[in-house]
Amino acid sequence: MAKIPFDIVGFDLDGTLIDTSGDLAAAVNHAIATIDRPPFPVEAIRPFVGKGAKVMLERALDASGGYDDATLAQLLPVLLDYYQANLSAHSVPYPGLVAAMDALAAAGVKLAICTNKAERFTLPLMDQLGLTSRFASIVGGDTVGIAKPDPAPIHAMIARAGGGRTIFIGDTINDIAGARNAGIPSIAVSFGFLDGPVENLAADAVIDHFDALLPLLESWPQ
Repeated sequence: MAKIPFDIVGFDLDGTLIDTSGDLAAAVNHAIATIDRPPFPVEAIRPFVGKGAKVMLERALDASGGYDDATLAQLLPVLLDYYQANLSAHSVPYPGLVAAMDALAAAGVKLAICTNKAERFTLPLMDQLGLTSRFASIVGGDTVGIAKPDPAPIHAMIARAGGGRTIFIGDTINDIAGARNAGIPSIAVSFGFLDGPVENLAADAVIDHFDALLPLLESWPQ
């Protein structure tokens, strides 16, 4: 195996490491059912995801008949409480991820997470999926008081993982812009929670499956 020229590979969580769309959809549908809105199929909710729970709920309410600020304020805690109680019923790693993580670890590369998902959801979810021990650091959206695309949480992720040359993988503009703002290269995944063409993210590279990650990293300029 060729040497990977990075000490740390950082990942976003939702839509990058884990397909959380099933559990997020269930939480949205639970919340909007309390005001007699019909449920969405998971495929319809997927484009609503990626910019936080509030935006996800706003998009769902807008698509199902509109909303006002009072309705949004009423339903957001309903959604979050339901989600916290049902984090991992349907959430699974993306295909090829576990094998890619095994190969990175075998090559001596540290793995890390920087997500805009709050710690109250992030840490239990990773525990429930049995993945926590694989990561040298896990930084949530509220860990350092500011979220991506600000570079501070990515810098914290790198520092907590021991420092070194880092590349970041994500599926939204917050991820790719966050990496750029932190001064590190980025890879976009085309299978995540995209709200437009993956090329619009202007990442340094794109992968369509985690099977492509190791060959890409091995070919990265030293």
